[in-house]
Amino acid sequence: MLPEQLWSDRVLDEARHTADPVHLVRVFGIHTHTAVRCVHAAHREKAPPKIR
Repeated sequence: MLPEQLWSDRVLDEARHTADPVHLVRVFGIHTHTAVRCVHAAHREKAPPKIR
């Protein structure tokens, strides 16, 4: 497993526990858009419907 994969897994695991993109931005220093995408990936049931 590569370090990038471990880091991504850690971010997604944290997103599963918190569901708070602001927390992810503060802890991991990622962009807000990336944090929101991680939360949506971890909590698909809470994601807004896609606009067609």
